[in-house]
Amino acid sequence: MLPLRTKGLTVRRKSQHLLGPIDLTLDGAGITVVMGPNGSGKTTLLRALHGIERLSGGTIDWACPAAEAHRHQSFVFQTPILLRRTVAGNLRYPLDLIRAPDRTALVADWAARAGLSDKLQLQAARLSGGERQKLALARALITAPKVLFLDEPCASLDGAATRAIEALLHDAAQSGTRIVIATHDMGQARRLASDAIFLVGGKIAEIGPGILSKPETPALQAFLRGDIL
Repeated sequence: MLPLRTKGLTVRRKSQHLLGPIDLTLDGAGITVVMGPNGSGKTTLLRALHGIERLSGGTIDWACPAAEAHRHQSFVFQTPILLRRTVAGNLRYPLDLIRAPDRTALVADWAARAGLSDKLQLQAARLSGGERQKLALARALITAPKVLFLDEPCASLDGAATRAIEALLHDAAQSGTRIVIATHDMGQARRLASDAIFLVGGKIAEIGPGILSKPETPALQAFLRGDIL
């Protein structure tokens, strides 16, 4: 499925230029953190790579047919989108779609990993914000996707929920899921990142595995200091 390559990737909405041109290669293993000031294009980039954002120009190429790539990736939104079902029903839904074996066991396993074992029969709408986000992440991971995109999944969560989310992400990365996560939290970026992408004005200003510790551009240096860009 990987590498994923983009060439001249551009997104415009009406007269507004949101992203690009972006030339990017995503390969290997680990967790890529996408960061940048508000309006820099983080969410648009993730949506474009996942195939849910209409492109204005450029190409996105996976190392397999696009339909196959779509089947093996998941997306977790900043505000979790849950079904009007129980916790168990939400976890089971993607397994039913692919007719997975041992669905009951997988639901129980992932509920335990997400700390939701005692809430399996509870309606998802009754969960707290942190529990909803953990459920959304567990549902995204339950089919063992090869690539997982996350858009600010911990933006409104407390420390305990954030730690639980990050633990699930570390485990998923160790199990072989390639993760791309947008975050505004520099502490989280440093805890998670194998490499990072820094966006400014819809373009890549800096990219690489060591840019959080040794930023080269004045823009990233200013951003890491907390300056307003």
